[in-house]
Amino acid sequence: MPGTIHRRGLMFVLSSPSGAGKTTISRELLQSDDNLIMSVSVTTRPPRPSEEDGVDYHFISDAEFSRLVAEDGLLEHADVFDHRYGTPRAAVESALAAGQDVLFDIDWQGTQQLRQKVRDDLVSVFILPPSTGELERRLRSRAQDSDDVVRGRMGKAADEMSHWAEYDYIIVNENIDESVAEARSILAAERLRRDRQTGLDAFVRTLQSS
Repeated sequence: MPGTIHRRGLMFVLSSPSGAGKTTISRELLQSDDNLIMSVSVTTRPPRPSEEDGVDYHFISDAEFSRLVAEDGLLEHADVFDHRYGTPRAAVESALAAGQDVLFDIDWQGTQQLRQKVRDDLVSVFILPPSTGELERRLRSRAQDSDDVVRGRMGKAADEMSHWAEYDYIIVNENIDESVAEARSILAAERLRRDRQTGLDAFVRTLQSS
């Protein structure tokens, strides 16, 4: 019998404007897929009371962050207000080599940086709302933000959605269950790509010689 076909993991990026459903879809994928793990970013901001180091973020000093940047130890990074955020290269590359898929919840700028560095490993999905009216309704239904914050998020959403064409796949999130199913279908298909199945040559040779 032919042996096991080994597969290199992939980087599965989900991006969307706030309120379009990215967080819900990410959570559903992680809960139902044992081979998918969440990328844990590094940040220079202090942890919030509910956050755990190594789970929510790796909390590091500004000097350590600068060292990682200088050593090309981050796949992508950005300054957000007074703090810095980035994706550690070593942990992701180790997971990919072991056949583990890594989920990223990042914006279009972070996705561009990943595409420049690791295009062959990247699968990017942009999630759109069915309408701007529905997006605003979802933001207001969360009852977490003031009117000014909602207006700010809506203004930012227009800029974020302008980058939709830079992504491999688009999901219009009208129904969350259907959108989760579509994301699972993308992930399943990308796992079967010939160039990701690193043990395929040996597998086929074994079949031919049997």
